[in-house]
Amino acid sequence: MKFALVGATGRVGSRILAEALARGHQVTAVARHIADLAPQPHLVVKEGDASNPATLAPLLRGHDAVVSALRFANADPRKLIDAVKASGVKRYVVVGGAGSLEVAPGQKLLDTPTFPAAFRAEATAADNFLTMLRKETGLEWSFLSPSAMFAPGARIGKFRLGQDQLLTDGQGHSAISMEDFAIALLDELEHPKHIHQRFTVGY
Repeated sequence: MKFALVGATGRVGSRILAEALARGHQVTAVARHIADLAPQPHLVVKEGDASNPATLAPLLRGHDAVVSALRFANADPRKLIDAVKASGVKRYVVVGGAGSLEVAPGQKLLDTPTFPAAFRAEATAADNFLTMLRKETGLEWSFLSPSAMFAPGARIGKFRLGQDQLLTDGQGHSAISMEDFAIALLDELEHPKHIHQRFTVGY
């Protein structure tokens, strides 16, 4: 597969990039700081600004899919979606957030009293992005939300998938490593099962 990865130098993006290259995919990494990306086989590096659809769209054109791994608080969802649509690429997979997942019917994680205030702006922006995607019919989009605890860790390769509800283990913990998140995202790219859906991954 040949896909473009926007935000390839971030914590999540770098792990998606590593997983994709290990699987033999051809990746065009789009980032503002391309000096952070070392030359590798099957990797094409392009300098690009996700906030400018006119310049971003040509960098995405000609790919099988686009993956977005950007911080939501720093991204304009309308501009990103417009850039993907203008590129002519139909498949769009977004690294989502956990805050919009439900912990009870009709109650999102970000609306619980104990949700950390430091993460509220990012979680709200991610929720708004998902709301906009759900109105989008011109793209074959998927929005993959991590579990509540989302950090670098081990590549275990064993996890569960869910839909709109926060996944927890038998002790009530909700977690996924960025390495295993990358596996789930690449699995979805290779074998799409959640088109026009949000889904989640956790242990």
